[in-house]
Amino acid sequence: MSETAKTPADFWFDPLCPWAWMTSRWMLEVEKVRPVEVRWHVMSLAVLNEDKLDELPEKYRELMATAWGPVRVCIAAEEQHGSEVLGPLYTALGTRLHNRGMERTRETLVDALEEAGLPAELADAADSDAYDAQLRASHKEGIDLVGQEVGTPVIAVPGPQYDSASEASSSGGGGRATGGKIAFFGPVVTPAPKGEEAAKLWDGTLMVASIPGFYEIKRTRTQGPIFD
Repeated sequence: MSETAKTPADFWFDPLCPWAWMTSRWMLEVEKVRPVEVRWHVMSLAVLNEDKLDELPEKYRELMATAWGPVRVCIAAEEQHGSEVLGPLYTALGTRLHNRGMERTRETLVDALEEAGLPAELADAADSDAYDAQLRASHKEGIDLVGQEVGTPVIAVPGPQYDSASEASSSGGGGRATGGKIAFFGPVVTPAPKGEEAAKLWDGTLMVASIPGFYEIKRTRTQGPIFD
């Protein structure tokens, strides 16, 4: 990569996940303090859990029943208006669902679409399976990179063998990401770091991605998401 090129960070999200929301706000901070470009992608908690609903607590099963609408709207927006609309739409949706605690209704979806400069009729996609094939393909892309038994978010960053030219010419792969990228679940963090703290976490993420064979650091969460 040239000195002026930005480091790509591919980010898979489901708008319903509060932890993905935290991580996404961190990534927006990273863009301010490091030469990084976030590329947004849709994954789906509903798809992730559809084969194990019987194993989930009742409260989480109820959540999954409402999880299709927002991701379907996001993927429809991407299909009709390009991937560049996902970032603004995710911000509009997440602000309403998490910071403001608004209900997952059509009115909330329309409100978010309008803020993102998108047609209100895209909200119709929430109750349609018209773009489910594309949704599943986007979800599969992220899962194929990171592996099973994870949730959202998934983030793919340059690994030790990253080459932007190889990424552009490559067409797929699993496990280790195409073009030398390494994918992780997380990082899970609250509140979203800002300024130099955001930069340090990003630098650390790239550092562990550069270590062949590194997989996981984890501890028990003792605090819920802090929205600010």
